[in-house]
Amino acid sequence: MKMESNLLKIKSVKKSFGKNIVLNDINLSVSKGEVVSIIGPSGSGKTTLLRCINMLTEYDEGSIQIENTEIGYTSSDETTRKKRNDKQLSSIRSDIGMVFQLFYLFPHLTALENVMLGLRKVRKLSKSEATQIASGWLERVGLSDKFKSLPSQLSGGQQQRVGIARAVAMDPKLLLLDEITSALDPELIQEVLDVVKKLAEDGMTMILVTHEMSFAKDVSDRIVFMDGGFIVTDRNPHETFHSNDNQRLNEFLSRIKQEKF
Repeated sequence: MKMESNLLKIKSVKKSFGKNIVLNDINLSVSKGEVVSIIGPSGSGKTTLLRCINMLTEYDEGSIQIENTEIGYTSSDETTRKKRNDKQLSSIRSDIGMVFQLFYLFPHLTALENVMLGLRKVRKLSKSEATQIASGWLERVGLSDKFKSLPSQLSGGQQQRVGIARAVAMDPKLLLLDEITSALDPELIQEVLDVVKKLAEDGMTMILVTHEMSFAKDVSDRIVFMDGGFIVTDRNPHETFHSNDNQRLNEFLSRIKQEKF
């Protein structure tokens, strides 16, 4: 996989909820075409970091840039910066796809209509253009026979694949995946992971928060371990799982006994 340049730059980001410091001086860069997995115990700040990248959660200090454009604010200077208005924020967010733990599909829309919605409302494509793109992505995630199905007629794995198709149909520069298999039955997990693996092979830039250690090892260029709001380690998969000397990371990995590396 070729790394062209830094797509995402996170510098000195801090976030607190009251007295609880959730993100503490986070620094992270992600290159185009790179897949970065974020692992760590519950409450370590993983999901909050993803939500800050997409400005679904406002951060208190620091800078988050995509292609050198500050995402949530007009400036990286905390003393002068202002939050972007809704129009600016919507435009920037359209370049950042996000898939959540829960599926968040519109229950009254078919699979095809769910994928088309952003293409019509945000990208302002014609109905025929949106239909072509949406149907193409549903085919790529293995749902060519489910175009007219409502979410209630789909399995959890199928609903999550619709969610992925909806995100990537927007042609984002960066795709964020937040524990996308955590709400699925074990037998449905692999079908979703296979879709993500294919996206990685196709060069999609991704940040995934996951507890699927074997999958993270297989698909990632780098693995970031977070604990207590800090980035503790940022290493390649081999260093993370086979030759790491960090006691806290080793303690975390030892607790995940169901995975084999």
